[in-house]
Amino acid sequence: MDEKKLEEELKKIWDETPISHSDNEKELSWENFQSKTFPSKKQKFKPWRYYAAAAVLIFVLIGTGIYFNTSNPLINNVQVAENTIENTTSVIKTIALPDNSIVELSPSSKIVYANNFANNRKVEVSGEAYFKVKKDKKHPFQVFCNETTTTVLGTSFTVKGYTKKEVAVELYEGSVQMSVKNQTEKWILKPGEKFTYGNKTALVTEFNRFMDFDNEKLSVVSTYIESNYGYKVTIPAEYSNQRITVRINKKEDLNTIVQLISEMYNLNFEINEKVKQITFQ
Repeated sequence: MDEKKLEEELKKIWDETPISHSDNEKELSWENFQSKTFPSKKQKFKPWRYYAAAAVLIFVLIGTGIYFNTSNPLINNVQVAENTIENTTSVIKTIALPDNSIVELSPSSKIVYANNFANNRKVEVSGEAYFKVKKDKKHPFQVFCNETTTTVLGTSFTVKGYTKKEVAVELYEGSVQMSVKNQTEKWILKPGEKFTYGNKTALVTEFNRFMDFDNEKLSVVSTYIESNYGYKVTIPAEYSNQRITVRINKKEDLNTIVQLISEMYNLNFEINEKVKQITFQ
């Protein structure tokens, strides 16, 4: 499809009434958006060319308040030299594992993994953690939480297990296989599905992994960023009432969202990490 025809098609989507778009249409629009908008060579686009948000990416930020310990307890009932990382702060901390997989560790949570992690990609979770797993077909990635095992096939997901009574796994992208100790049944999750295990019962349900903005003011997206990422957003007054229709993965990387807004409205931006502020101009 030549550039002129592509522009015509994208503008037709932009001009449609937002409420008429189904969830499937939004997801399909993102697939088209991703393949055509972010090629290897950077291009300039007009504001109306975007309709959906980005897939999950992770920006690695190792913060304070993470406790490291090396000892020799059990990982999945096997005696190994291991590392324990515990988040003792009140904010989520991001950790890069030895294989470049990423873990966003929630407060009052910890993970344990073996020193030989490259060949033994097994992680124990206590509390809540979000994983963005590096693909490696030769070395399966497994997460153990209470009686459940999540076998990863290259994906991103959350594991919640603050007590031994219940475990919940939410899949954002990719695929995982769930299993339970002393049970032969396996459960394969698709993106948007949630596996819950408690009281010896397993259940698979759907959950909403997206945040939708349908013809909302740009200032509403700014408020969302501040509430969910902790960064104050400053936008030129003449843009605050601009309308935007976009679907954002709830685990979206902040840099991707900021770059998207920048491209849509031809704005430059600056991120000040010290004061947690994003300025568009």
